[in-house]
Amino acid sequence: MSLVVQRSDVSEFRRRFRWIALGMALLFLGLILRLFQLQLLESDESKAIARENIVRRVTLATTRGIIRDRNGKVLAESRPSYNLYVVPERIDMQNVWPKLVDYLGVGVDERARLEALLTSIRASDGPRKSQQILLKEDISRDAVATLRTHDAELPAVDVVPVPVRSYPYEEVGAHVLGYMAEVDAEKLSQLRSAGYVEGDRVGAMGIERAWESYLRGTRGWEKVLVDAKGRRRPGGEGIIEDPRRVDPIPGRDLRLTLDAEIQRAIEKAMRGELAGGVALVDVRTGRILGLYSKPSYDPNALSGGSGKQVIRDAFRRLYSDPLKPALDKTIAGAYPPGSTFKPFTALAALEKGLIDPRASTQCRGALTFGKRTFRCTHVHGSTDLHKGIAESCNVYFYRLASELGVGMDVIAEMGQRFGLGTRTGLGVNAEAQGRMPTRAWMTLRNKGQFRLGFGLNAAIGQGATTVTVLQLALAYAALANGGTLYQPQIVRAVETSAGTVVQEFAPRVRRQIDVSPENLSRVQKALFAGVNSEAGTAYKARVLGVDMAGKTGTAQVSHKLARGAEAERVWYFNREHAWFAGYSPTRSPEVAVVVLVEHGGAGGKHAAPIAFEVVRAYQELMRERSPRAGVTAAGRAPSKGQGSAP
Repeated sequence: MSLVVQRSDVSEFRRRFRWIALGMALLFLGLILRLFQLQLLESDESKAIARENIVRRVTLATTRGIIRDRNGKVLAESRPSYNLYVVPERIDMQNVWPKLVDYLGVGVDERARLEALLTSIRASDGPRKSQQILLKEDISRDAVATLRTHDAELPAVDVVPVPVRSYPYEEVGAHVLGYMAEVDAEKLSQLRSAGYVEGDRVGAMGIERAWESYLRGTRGWEKVLVDAKGRRRPGGEGIIEDPRRVDPIPGRDLRLTLDAEIQRAIEKAMRGELAGGVALVDVRTGRILGLYSKPSYDPNALSGGSGKQVIRDAFRRLYSDPLKPALDKTIAGAYPPGSTFKPFTALAALEKGLIDPRASTQCRGALTFGKRTFRCTHVHGSTDLHKGIAESCNVYFYRLASELGVGMDVIAEMGQRFGLGTRTGLGVNAEAQGRMPTRAWMTLRNKGQFRLGFGLNAAIGQGATTVTVLQLALAYAALANGGTLYQPQIVRAVETSAGTVVQEFAPRVRRQIDVSPENLSRVQKALFAGVNSEAGTAYKARVLGVDMAGKTGTAQVSHKLARGAEAERVWYFNREHAWFAGYSPTRSPEVAVVVLVEHGGAGGKHAAPIAFEVVRAYQELMRERSPRAGVTAAGRAPSKGQGSAP
């Protein structure tokens, strides 16, 4: 009977088996559905993920455009450099790291610093440990060769070619050209949409900054095959999708109006002075041939090729120097012009019909006005307009302001017509506006009080009157060419890397100054006498063969009081600024030159000789470049002191 009757545990087993079978069926069904999803529905995505594991997209650096002078000489270019990148999480600190530092040839201190950096990143939870980080910049060519030879031994290590900006002329013209700087986090948030990434360098000053969009270029990329350790492998056909490579587009080249040899000549002429600025402008076009600020700096040290420590040291020196080498003294510094402003005061009086230019006044070395005595350089005796400009008689101009109605508003209006007190719009660096003070402005500044003595100071370019070196150069260019005030131009053309002109910039006229030719001629003759008359303030600075008209200036500064050790330095900053402004030749002028020697003293002694040296260098260069042109207009004066008035 026991063989016929079904056991109770068999029935229980069958029930359990059915549930197990159902579970297995559901499991296999889930696997089938998942395989269907992966193989059919998500196959493209899965292939892409798998491809990403073995295909790496490598960025190809672009080449920044070259900056050349007007004759094609290179002022800024990109030299080849190599940076070392590592992935902290993937580098073997026991086996690979000792080899890497040995191949790099780093010292004990630097090795400890780099090792500490990697250790801290590896210990963190941030994304940097799985990303490439810059370990060392601008490694030597020998180190590059060694690393590439032993590439198979160094997984997670990459040597990346990166162009670094190079400035062959170093400090000469650094303020105009500018330098490169690594983009910071704040700027990166604004520039990321334009393709900038961490570690990129952008123009930080000068032409590098102002023309960044032209110079930068566009990055390229290529896809490469890598193994599980991140090492490159050849091949990839059928695995790497097209396009496999997009070539970088190089930046545009710039051709400037500057002349590299003139820049060098200016630097040489300024070697005996501590600080100042020089501008040389073509009076026929407004193109800037020379623009130099002293003291300068080496943009190579600031542009990143030598590492961050060099950059930090360079900036520390820049901003601790009392002579302010970071300041572009040609356009960002505004100074009282002193007697170089007198021609504009004279024109203001002539144009308003307030004076007879032939009428004389007596200069006894000073003029008492109210309770104050306004002094002159010396006793000039009987002085008319011509002599007042040529010999720089302050008393003559004091009388214009105090007795003949040439007030501050009249003077300011004429200065503004010549572009003084207004930014030139050069657009290279931050530009000072300068100031042509009016009666209303002085009244507001002095809490509702106006003193007539303010006008006397304004008449001789002192007091609140300030100009920049470039403003004054353009104003004197307008005096020389008959009243055409040009827009200053520093970039002449945009070119491709092959030299094809993409865009050329013609000279632009800001305004034609409405001034009587007769009155302008009177001022020009006085400027000629200022250089070529024996009593002229620039007569002793003349250079053989240089035909020049111009005006010296010695601008007073606010004196500082100091005691002890600081007094030894303050004496320099209490000296007057030395100026010279003029043009050459006196007939058919070609160039206007302005020299400022900051705290240099007398303009005739310190600024005028520099101006003559600069113009002589210009003349010699023109003759060398045009050997069949004969004697150019800039070299008409055959001997010292000779020449004719315009």
